[in-house]
Amino acid sequence: MSLKKFMEKAIKKMKWYDISLVKLSVFFATLFLITVWPAFLSLVMRFEWYWYLALMVVFAFPVVKRIL
Repeated sequence: MSLKKFMEKAIKKMKWYDISLVKLSVFFATLFLITVWPAFLSLVMRFEWYWYLALMVVFAFPVVKRIL
Protein backbone atom coordinates (compact mmCIF):
# COMPACT_ATOMS: atom_id res chain seq x y z
CA MET A 1 0.00 0.00 0.00
CA SER A 2 1.38 3.38 -0.95
CA LEU A 3 1.68 6.22 1.52
CA LYS A 4 -0.95 8.23 -0.36
CA LYS A 5 -3.54 5.45 -0.12
CA PHE A 6 -2.69 4.90 3.54
CA MET A 7 -3.19 8.59 4.33
CA GLU A 8 -6.46 8.77 2.39
CA LYS A 9 -7.76 5.74 4.29
CA ALA A 10 -6.68 7.22 7.64
CA ILE A 11 -8.25 10.60 6.87
CA LYS A 12 -11.59 8.99 6.01
CA LYS A 13 -11.71 7.45 9.50
CA MET A 14 -11.12 10.80 11.21
CA LYS A 15 -13.85 12.79 12.91
CA TRP A 16 -14.42 16.50 12.30
CA TYR A 17 -12.42 17.52 15.37
CA ASP A 18 -9.36 15.32 14.77
CA ILE A 19 -7.63 17.82 12.47
CA SER A 20 -8.02 20.52 15.11
CA LEU A 21 -6.53 18.22 17.72
CA VAL A 22 -3.53 17.58 15.47
CA LYS A 23 -3.04 21.32 15.01
CA LEU A 24 -3.24 21.90 18.75
CA SER A 25 -0.74 19.13 19.44
CA VAL A 26 1.72 20.68 16.96
CA PHE A 27 1.21 24.09 18.58
CA PHE A 28 1.94 22.74 22.07
CA ALA A 29 4.86 20.65 20.81
CA THR A 30 6.37 23.84 19.40
CA LEU A 31 5.86 25.62 22.72
CA PHE A 32 7.50 22.67 24.46
CA LEU A 33 10.52 22.82 22.15
CA ILE A 34 10.85 26.56 22.69
CA THR A 35 10.79 26.02 26.44
CA VAL A 36 13.26 23.15 26.78
CA TRP A 37 15.65 23.82 23.88
CA PRO A 38 17.31 27.25 23.96
CA ALA A 39 18.74 26.83 20.44
CA PHE A 40 15.23 26.36 19.05
CA LEU A 41 14.07 29.47 20.88
CA SER A 42 16.86 31.54 19.36
CA LEU A 43 16.06 30.12 15.91
CA VAL A 44 12.37 30.98 16.21
CA MET A 45 13.00 34.46 17.59
CA ARG A 46 15.53 35.26 14.87
CA PHE A 47 12.81 35.80 12.25
CA GLU A 48 10.66 38.90 12.02
CA TRP A 49 6.93 38.62 12.62
CA TYR A 50 5.98 39.23 8.97
CA TRP A 51 7.70 36.02 7.84
CA TYR A 52 5.36 34.01 10.04
CA LEU A 53 2.39 35.97 8.68
CA ALA A 54 3.51 35.32 5.10
CA LEU A 55 3.93 31.60 5.75
CA MET A 56 0.51 31.45 7.40
CA VAL A 57 -1.12 33.02 4.34
CA VAL A 58 0.77 30.75 1.92
CA PHE A 59 -0.20 27.59 3.80
CA ALA A 60 -3.80 28.66 4.46
CA PHE A 61 -4.53 29.79 0.88
CA PRO A 62 -5.07 26.32 -0.67
CA VAL A 63 -7.40 25.31 2.16
CA VAL A 64 -9.45 28.50 1.92
CA LYS A 65 -9.53 28.21 -1.87
CA ARG A 66 -10.81 24.64 -1.61
CA ILE A 67 -13.51 25.65 0.88
CA LEU A 68 -14.76 28.59 -1.18
